[in-house]
Amino acid sequence: MAKPWLKHYDKGVPPSIDYPRWGIHELLDRSAEKYPGNTLTLFFGKALTYRKIKELSDSLAKSLTEMGIRRKDKVALLLPNYPGFIISYYGILKTGAAVVPLNPLYTESELEYQLSESEAKAVITIPMFADKAAKLAEKLGITPIVDFISDYMPLPLKLILRMKERKRLKQAEKADFVEMRRLLDTPADGFKPAETDPDELGVLIYSGGTTGVAKGIMLSHFAVVANAHQIAAWGQLTHKERILAVLPLFHGYGMNVCMNAPILSGMSMVLLPRFDAKEMAKTIAKYKPTTTAVVPTILIALSNLPDINKYDFTSLKAVWVGAAPLTKAVKENFEKKAGCRVIEGYGLTEAVTAIMANPYQGMHKVGSIGIPFPDVDARIVSIDDGKELPPNEQGEIVLKTPTVMMGYLNRPDETKETVKDGWLFTGDIGYMDEDGYFYITDRKKDLIIVGGFNVFPREIDEVLHRHPKVKEGITIGIPDEYKGEKIKVYIVLKDGETATKEEFIEYFKKHLAPYKVPKEIEFRKELPKNAIGKILRRILKEEELKKLKESGSR
Repeated sequence: MAKPWLKHYDKGVPPSIDYPRWGIHELLDRSAEKYPGNTLTLFFGKALTYRKIKELSDSLAKSLTEMGIRRKDKVALLLPNYPGFIISYYGILKTGAAVVPLNPLYTESELEYQLSESEAKAVITIPMFADKAAKLAEKLGITPIVDFISDYMPLPLKLILRMKERKRLKQAEKADFVEMRRLLDTPADGFKPAETDPDELGVLIYSGGTTGVAKGIMLSHFAVVANAHQIAAWGQLTHKERILAVLPLFHGYGMNVCMNAPILSGMSMVLLPRFDAKEMAKTIAKYKPTTTAVVPTILIALSNLPDINKYDFTSLKAVWVGAAPLTKAVKENFEKKAGCRVIEGYGLTEAVTAIMANPYQGMHKVGSIGIPFPDVDARIVSIDDGKELPPNEQGEIVLKTPTVMMGYLNRPDETKETVKDGWLFTGDIGYMDEDGYFYITDRKKDLIIVGGFNVFPREIDEVLHRHPKVKEGITIGIPDEYKGEKIKVYIVLKDGETATKEEFIEYFKKHLAPYKVPKEIEFRKELPKNAIGKILRRILKEEELKKLKESGSR
C-alpha cells in the first residue's frame, strides 16, 4: 500500500527507524551516561540529575532483589507524578520484573481486581493512598512499600508535608510498610540490572481497550522502547528541551510521551502531581518548559483562567494534545491566548500510546489526528468485510506498528479479535483523506471518553444493576463542552420504589472512580427496546443529540 503521508513528514523525521533491542531501563541508563549532570526532574523547584535518578533506581533494584523480587514478577505502582515514580518505574524494571502502573483514584474493589489478576508481588505507594494500599496488601498477601513525597521537596515545603504524611501513615490500618528511603539507602556499587529479553513483558497497563471492561494490556520492552524512539523522532526532541509532565505517568500517554521519550532524549521533566489550571499556568511561566502534552479539557481550563494573559507561555514551542477529540474552537482559543501551537495526535494503549500526529512544523489540518509515525502503517477497512477502503470513505482504523501489544492478559480470544495478522483493529471509525491525514468520526463500540479517560458503559451498568431499587437501566455518553463527553444514566425503578438523583450519585461515588461517576441521572417508566428486549442505547443517544441540537448548545 502506498503511504501518501510520507511526503508531509517534517524535514529530519525518518520514514523508518532502526530500533535498538534494549530493556526499557536502558532509556534511563544510557541517557545518564550521556548527560549525567543534566537535570532530569524538577519538582517544586528541587532538581535531581540523570546521574542521581539512575543511582537511586539502582539502589531500589538491588533492595527489591534482596527482598525476593525476580525476573517475570510484577510490582505495582500506586503513585502520582513525582520523582519517586520515575525511580520506582526504572528500579522495578532493573530487577527483571514488570511494572504495573495503577490509577490511585480507583476504588478498592477496582484495584483489588487488578492487583489480584496481575499477581503483583509488591505495591509502592505514598501516605495519601496508604490506607487503601494497606487493606489490599493484607487481603492479597503482597508487600506494601511506602515512599514520602516530602523527601523530594525543597525546604520548607519538605517539613510541612512530612508532618502531614506521617499523620496519614499513622491513620492507615496497621500494615507492615517497608519504607522506600531505607531501600534507596542501599549502596548500589557494582550493581548490574538483570538480563532482559526485549520481547518479554515490561509494562502491564490496565485500560478499557477497544471493547469491554478494563483489562491488562501487555507491553513488551521492545514495544515501549520503539514507541519512545518514534515520539522522540516525530517531535525532534533534544537534551536541551524541557517538558511539563502534568498527565499522569501511570497512563500510557503520560508514560511514554511525558517520561520515556523525553528521558531517551536527555530532556528535563517538570513534574506536577495533579492538574490545577492556575498551578499549571504558574509552573509554565516560572520553569519555562519547551513543550507539554495534554488532553482537551486542560486546554479549556487554561483558556478559561480569567487572568491567563498575565502568565508567560512563550517558552512553549508546542502543546501536544490527544486522548479525546479536539474541537477547532478549543484549539484556536488556546493558541490565541497562549501564543503557541497546539498539535493534535492519536494513540491507544494497545500500541503503547501515540502512533500518529500532525507534523510538528509542517501542514496541520484542524480536526485531523494527523499522519502515521515512522514504521506505522494505517488503513481504513470496511466494517462489514474488512476490505481496504479508498480515501474519504469511512470505516475502521487499523494499524500495523512495531509497538503493538503482546496481547490482553488472560484474554486470548479478545486478543485474537483485536490483533489479526499483525494488524491492530482500533475500534475507531474514521477516514483518510488524499494526503494521508486521518480523521476520527465515531467509535465502533460504546466507549465514553471523559477528559481523556476511557469509561465503558458496561462498568457503570454493572454497578447500577447491583442497586436494590433498580429494575433496569443503561449508561450512555453525551457530548460535553468541557470533558468531551459526560456520563448519563437512565433508570427504571422497581415497582413501589422511590429515589432521588442525589441518592444515586452518592451510590456511584462509593463504587466508582471519580471520573466514572455519572453527571446526569434520568428516571423513566420504560426504556426503548428492540424485538428481543435489548435496550437500545443508540435511540437514547440520538434523543440526547437532538435535544442538544434544538437547544443550540452543540
